[in-house]
Amino acid sequence: MKQGTPPKRLLSISILLVLMALVSVAAATTAWMTIADRTRVRSMRMEIISDSSLRFDLDAHKVFDDYVKTLSFRDISQRILREKGFDPADNPLTPVTTDDCVHFTLEDGSAAKQEYYLEFTLHFMSTKDMVVHLTSEGEDGTLISSPNNALPDAMRLSFTAEETCIFDPGLGASSDRSGAIRVFGLPKSDTIRYDDSNTLFSLKAHVDKPVVIRIWLEGTDEACTDDLRDADYSIRLRFAGTDEDGNLLEDSNPNKKGKSQ
Repeated sequence: MKQGTPPKRLLSISILLVLMALVSVAAATTAWMTIADRTRVRSMRMEIISDSSLRFDLDAHKVFDDYVKTLSFRDISQRILREKGFDPADNPLTPVTTDDCVHFTLEDGSAAKQEYYLEFTLHFMSTKDMVVHLTSEGEDGTLISSPNNALPDAMRLSFTAEETCIFDPGLGASSDRSGAIRVFGLPKSDTIRYDDSNTLFSLKAHVDKPVVIRIWLEGTDEACTDDLRDADYSIRLRFAGTDEDGNLLEDSNPNKKGKSQ
């Protein structure tokens, strides 16, 4: 008859498992713990551009021609200052995290101040029924850049319309779903295939649609370390319209192709 494991050995195994668990927790929270109190991004430049059949603005309008093709970070900053009472230029992003892209918290679970992340609404209108996507990170496409190569991986941008989806620059050309929220990346070239994985929302011709956009530094991302201290970065968002099969509409960017490629 086999004897059981000696009590001393069981105790040693238990202690080892506890130590391994503590090491795992420490490894998972290192990025967050080291950056939370000391790291802020110093400045941001953002440009939002769209194709000719798709326009947007910070306010809703009745006719397509009243919307614009380009918005600068200055435009958005002034709106945030007027609506929320702070200037993003004076309140650089501070690492936060969120489960629902509505409520943001710090590492200790306390609520993050509004000035720790950016939130604003864009109103979209198109001249045709279309599905709207972010373009790829190729020439003139969507791009988050920084002299610090690690910073884009720590950034997140969410878009809330029919549903909420999160653009994670560190994912590459892949997507995942966490509950009701879809997380997606983009290829770093012009070879994007427009499909459900990178869809943002749909539009009916000449009907305004408000979309809430939020931008933050994800404190739990492994790229979010002290190396990001005082980093500058820029954000360029470009949107493209397709039909339901992922084919770019005629007056969208002719250098990018959809599913038919």
